[in-house]
Formats: sequence, structure tokens, C-alpha cells
Amino acid sequence: MSKQAEEIEKNDHMPGPNQNGILEKVFKLSERKTNVKTEILAGLTSFLAMSYIIIVNPMILSDAGIPHEAALAATIFASVFCTFLFALWVNYPVAIAPGMGLNAFFAYTVVIGEGLSWQTALGAVFISGLVFLILTVTGVRQKIVDGVPTPLKSAIAVGIGLFIAFIGFQNAGLVVSNESNVVALGDLTQAGPFIAIIGIVITGFFIAKNIKGGLLISIGITTVIAMVFGISAVPTSPSDFISFSFPSIGDTFLQMNIMGAIGYGVISIIFSFTIVELFDNLATLIGLTKKAGLMDEKGKIQDLDKALQADAVGTMASASFGSTALNAYVENATGISEGGRTGLTSLTVGILFLVSLLFAPLIGFIPSVATAPILIIVGALMLTEITNIKFDDFTNVIPVFLTIFLMPLTYSIATGLAFGFISYTALKMMTGRFKEIHWIVYFISIAFIIHFMLGGH
Repeated sequence: MSKQAEEIEKNDHMPGPNQNGILEKVFKLSERKTNVKTEILAGLTSFLAMSYIIIVNPMILSDAGIPHEAALAATIFASVFCTFLFALWVNYPVAIAPGMGLNAFFAYTVVIGEGLSWQTALGAVFISGLVFLILTVTGVRQKIVDGVPTPLKSAIAVGIGLFIAFIGFQNAGLVVSNESNVVALGDLTQAGPFIAIIGIVITGFFIAKNIKGGLLISIGITTVIAMVFGISAVPTSPSDFISFSFPSIGDTFLQMNIMGAIGYGVISIIFSFTIVELFDNLATLIGLTKKAGLMDEKGKIQDLDKALQADAVGTMASASFGSTALNAYVENATGISEGGRTGLTSLTVGILFLVSLLFAPLIGFIPSVATAPILIIVGALMLTEITNIKFDDFTNVIPVFLTIFLMPLTYSIATGLAFGFISYTALKMMTGRFKEIHWIVYFISIAFIIHFMLGGH
């Protein structure tokens, strides 16, 4: 653990007068060296960092033909349901929501590309959730996590950090697409990138001074600056603050066509859903729990079996509501950096998601340039895991390198992990070091190879 993280935990360990209260019993605040104020601030920070899903996911799902209002309601209800499971049953500071990338795969590859109806595609999502549940109950998913080589576990955390930072640089307009170089520096004379740079400096200052709630405060300050520069509109009317009508879920609730998905013969699609969701989520959980101090020195993650079961049930529930598969969001790292260590953090996020049914218009006023600096700084903080990687063995170094850099470069956590596993297995076999390969590593590597052969990305 870094010196900064130790200081955060030390400062967070301020037992209150009601340590035997309900919150202490449910969330074990003292055991994890945190308190109610820290957890709520962490929840607010995580929510603001990932609240964009409330706006983005319905837009993507509507491209697949799902009614926008129902897609909005399904997004929120699915997020609340599974986040509450993670909060009250698993006791993780991790919020869950429909996965970015998975929603695009659902809309643009499965529905538009393959010509399936959105109801049939939802059926495929439900089946993949059922597969998750079976793998979890039988203990296969737990064995998969146990089989991840120690160097790759640290590489996952570093890779996710770079991925988070890359998303932040894009959202800030500091990194843009370029025909000749793929990516390039954005136009720093524009207000958006300039404001994001100011936000990075402000956020860095708060982190350096160890100011509690600093990430949340920096989002507020940067949002106000963005409003002054005209990047974000200023709420003026009551309708900008609160919605007086609740979105209905009636058009999508229980509309998934399971038999249609089976009858269509979408085994490759279901397999792709399962592989991407499985390893994307596992990799994210490994990175987040390690950062939250829930992983011991041997790489064992506390209550991971509960988390995996909750994730499986949540994916099935999401399909039932009318949304895509759920993922643990990498943006949870912002709340964990703020000191979140228990389910009270995710409970706060879940409640805010529920309240957002009323305040969705106001959330829309927080621009991406205000949350981008948080993602960039948190990505930088996650690089500390690289100190746990030994660079004297190239059968470890090359898989670690591929895992770390292919996550942001391919815009896929699962792809980075796939190349890490496959290269790790190949190099160990080629050098005759078969004893260092856990049997589950062979299984995972073969699964990824099949996924790529079926056209997966």
C-alpha cells in the first residue's frame, strides 16, 4: 500500500459515538478503518464520475430500437438493484451499472449488425447471466480468479489505471482521434481542454493536500468554471433541476425473448457476451478490490463469491428490466481513492441513482470536462501497483506489458487480459516452465482464443 493510501486510511479511522449502531453492524466501518462521512463522500464522488451512464446508455439502447423512456428507467432500476446487492450483501464500495462497450456491442453488433430484434438480444443477455450464475454456484468463477497469476493481478490494476486515464483525456478533449497518427493532442486553445487542465491542477492540489472530499469539490469547481466559459449550460428553470414525471419501464419489462435467442442459434453471440462480461468484470473487480484493501497478500479477495453471485443475478435482472449486461465500473476507483471501503459507499451511489429519476435533468449539466480530471488523477494513483511487479523474468514481463498497454489501446479490459493470459501461457510452455501454469490458465487462454476465432473483440 502506498504512503498516501496509508495516510488516507489513518485519517479515515475516526470512530464515531455510535460505533454499535446499525451502520457499523451492517458495513463493519471500524474493521475497515472508515466512517460514515468518508463513505458518503466517496459515494457522491463515484456517482458523479459514473452518472453519465444515465444519459449515455438510453441513447445507445434507443439506437437498437428500445423506447428511450423505458431505456432510461431500465438503466436506473438495473443499476440500483445490483448496486444495492453489492452494498448490503457483499459489502463492497463498488457500484454496478450497464457496461459501456457491452451496450455498444448489444446495439450495433447484435441488433443492427446481426439483424436481431432487441427482445431477442435481451434474451441472449439473460442467458449469459444464467451462465454466469451456473459458473458461480459451481465455483468455476472463483477458481478463475484464484488461477490468475500474481504478476497479472498487479498488471490488471495498472492497466485499468491507464484505461481510466485514457478515458479522462478523451473526455477532456486533450486526446483526440487523428487520421494519420490514430490519436493526437487536442486543441488547447479551446475552452474545454483548457478547463480540464485547470481541473487536473485543482484535483492534484486537493490530493496532494489530502483534503477530504477533494475529488467531489473539484468536480463542483470545474463545473462552475465550465458554466462561466459556456461549456455547460446554467440551470435556470425548475424543469432544469427536477423532473415532474417518472419514466415508465412498461415497454421493456420482461420483454426479453429467451426462446428466440436459443432458436436463432446465437451461440457465438451468447459466448461473446459471456466471455467479455466475465473477464471485463473480473478484471475490474480485481483492480478495485486490490485498491480498496480487500485483497490479501496471497491474492485472495474477501467475499468474492458473493460479489460474483450478485453480478450474475444483476445481469439477469438487467435483461428483465430491459437493459444490457452489468459491469463493475472502473470509475468506482474515484470513490475508493476518496476513502470508500465498505458497502455504505455503494449504498450511497444506489440511492443517488434512484433519486436521479427526479434529478436526471440536473445531472446532465455536469460536463465531461468536470469529471475527466478525476479519471486522469485516479488513473495516475493506480500506477503505484507497478511497484509489485518484478521485471527480471521476461516470461512475466511480456504478459504484464501486453495486459497493461492493450487495455487502453484496444479500449477493452477483457482484450488486454486476453493477450496477457495467452502470452503468459505460451511463454511458460515454450520455456518448459509448465509447473508455473495453473490449470485454469490453460482453460482461460483457450476460451479467449475461441472468442477471437468467433470474431470477438
